[in-house]
Amino acid sequence: MMDPRRSELGNFLRSRRQKLTPKAVGLADGRRRRTPGLRREEVAELAGIGVDWYIRLEQGRSVSPSVTTIDALARALRLSKIEHKHLRELTLSADRRAFVRETVPDNLRCLIESLNQPAYITGRRLDILAWNTAADDIFAFSKLPEQDRNSLLNMLLNPATRRLLGPAWAEQAKRMVAQFRATHDLWAGDPAFLDLLARLRAGCPDFAGWWDSHDIRGAPSGEKVLRHPTKGLLRYVYASFQSNDDPALKLAIYAPVS
Repeated sequence: MMDPRRSELGNFLRSRRQKLTPKAVGLADGRRRRTPGLRREEVAELAGIGVDWYIRLEQGRSVSPSVTTIDALARALRLSKIEHKHLRELTLSADRRAFVRETVPDNLRCLIESLNQPAYITGRRLDILAWNTAADDIFAFSKLPEQDRNSLLNMLLNPATRRLLGPAWAEQAKRMVAQFRATHDLWAGDPAFLDLLARLRAGCPDFAGWWDSHDIRGAPSGEKVLRHPTKGLLRYVYASFQSNDDPALKLAIYAPVS
């Protein structure tokens, strides 16, 4: 059977190839193209690798590219830094064990509970693992059923979250899907991730299109304007941080903007 992660590698390469135009990479447009983007042979030529070898890679077949080849493909496909990192991880990562939901250490849990500003911790699958009172006052995590305590499920399937974000919901949802994509591809085929995808596809009509675009983004920082049902309009700056105790854990902190 084909390794699901290799299949996602092929899907990722194909999606980046189809988004490029000949003009963008300095090639003549030539004859009419039946499909959007570059041809496989054009990518292979730009990267300085064999066409058959590249086709095998895009088909998800068993090949092991060197770091030099990965970097050449990243340049040929005009990948961003986060996309380049994703390509490396997909091609070089060792086999993974079955996914196990993370546990938050007591010291980290104590830390966020001591903060006055909203803070919460998520895992690799974006499960919401811990939060403080300030975060619960805004996002109502404690009111979610345990099986729904996941940032993606909460963002895409919870009407209250859509109302909280207002006009910014679609952009925030797309960003979160692209953030999750970067992790999912490394765990492709794992039952925990398959179950989450099935729920998202069934419950959110917009999800399939965002997912199939195969966009990749890293952990965000920025500003959010929230429309809380009792607190009114709230403006926050936010950022996320990786835990030294367990790099799978991400700490998100919100600070109010006056």
